[in-house]
Amino acid sequence: MSETAQATAGTAQAPDSNRWKALTFIALAQLMVVLDATIVNIALPSAQQDLGISDGNRQWVITAYALAFGGLLLFGGRIADIWGRKRTFVTGLIGFAGASALGGAATNEAMLLGSRALQGAFGALLAPAALSLLAVMFTDSKERAKAFGIYGAIAGGGGAVGLILGGFLTEYLDWRWTFFVNIPFAVVAAAGAYFVIREPAGRNRSPLDIPGVVLSTLGLVSLVYGFTRAESEGWSDSTTIGLFVASAVLLAAFVLVESKVKAPLLPLRVITERNRGGVYLSLGLAIIAMFGLFLFLTYYLQIVKGYSPVKTGFAFLPMIAGMITGSTQIGARLMNRLPARLLMGPGFLVAAAGMLLLTQMEIGSSYAALLLPAMLLLGLGMGTAFMPAMSLATLGVEPRDSGVASAMVNTSQQVGGAIGTALLNTIAASATTAYVKDHIAGATTQPQQQLVQLQAQVHGYTNAIWFAVGILVVAAGIAFTFINAGSPDATAAAAGSLEGTEDDVKVPVIAH
Repeated sequence: MSETAQATAGTAQAPDSNRWKALTFIALAQLMVVLDATIVNIALPSAQQDLGISDGNRQWVITAYALAFGGLLLFGGRIADIWGRKRTFVTGLIGFAGASALGGAATNEAMLLGSRALQGAFGALLAPAALSLLAVMFTDSKERAKAFGIYGAIAGGGGAVGLILGGFLTEYLDWRWTFFVNIPFAVVAAAGAYFVIREPAGRNRSPLDIPGVVLSTLGLVSLVYGFTRAESEGWSDSTTIGLFVASAVLLAAFVLVESKVKAPLLPLRVITERNRGGVYLSLGLAIIAMFGLFLFLTYYLQIVKGYSPVKTGFAFLPMIAGMITGSTQIGARLMNRLPARLLMGPGFLVAAAGMLLLTQMEIGSSYAALLLPAMLLLGLGMGTAFMPAMSLATLGVEPRDSGVASAMVNTSQQVGGAIGTALLNTIAASATTAYVKDHIAGATTQPQQQLVQLQAQVHGYTNAIWFAVGILVVAAGIAFTFINAGSPDATAAAAGSLEGTEDDVKVPVIAH
């Protein structure tokens, strides 16, 4: 059956009356997963001191989560297709709650790192299941726009929410609450999903592609770990280079295997369709820029401006407000009237304009005059672009592939986040070192030397942000050139006018 016939069949089914209630629990689960990527960052110094974690090992609190989550996403997506989206989603939530309880109760380093890896593994189950549930439950174009507007705002703003919540919990309670806070989120979402969600038909019961699982997991883990190691050990480190080479070989072998097996883990039709390929690529690039920015602004506000963790979290509120406005008010309202490229491309360019403002950062820069408008532009641009991207990535996918198509969205975000943190942090560190080398000789007193150090840090941040501007412009270019789908309303009208004719199955939901 063609993609159009699948979509037509999907829209012909009676919609689930509980789908909006279901969206509440899906959104809650997505918020938990996204904010967990950043909530632990602010609590890390306290946890390190409490459990006696060395400076060399502290990065593993972040890395263990990223490796398990990024490496197992494709596997999690296919499990959702085989086992059922609802069952996978609820299992992922229960497992995530258990792993969070283990992390909060950790008495040593190994227990904490193990809990983070478990969180990542269960997150890799529930994240693609959540997005694929949305994709199959909301088939009407107007409802889909609203649903993905909410989902896009959460996916974009959840990281910043994590910084605020992490600051509050660390400053006023204890670092352990950055783990325990997940438990009520997960329990409420799991109970609600179990009683409310009615999953539409369309499960893929093909046998699991074991070689594909092994190759994709090892390839993605090598890639994510390679970028993480590059940040701490340098790009010329022999192990770093070895990880990148291994990743390239493993992923190439994965593509070869997927083109040969009868029931592939990732059917190549999912990523070779130009619109979906364009979404995965442009979204991954945009996340590279965003994750690097979260890191630099957190350091700038806390180290250079002297903000407390809570004040730093609140400083990100304009970005969250911008993302929510961009997703629900701009993206959701225009998605059915304009082609996705005319929302994604301009959205990334508006975000790039916000980044461009931040290249003017100095030690004494005003929050209200510089950072506030920059973050508003970033939020508006990203929110506007994320929402149609999330929807288009799963639009027209055969129901049996919805889980793995959703997993690819999460994979592009996760890998983009790992690359962004490592790449932009390395650029910033190199620029900072060069600045100190050039200016430290002229600083004869301790206050002058401290000033040079601060100026060097800000110089490093702005250098890296220039790269982030360029990355967002490239993302916009990819959105404009790769993505050629029309607006959902226009496509539906075209399909409707040909209904019942021989040509019906030739009208694609996504223009090729």
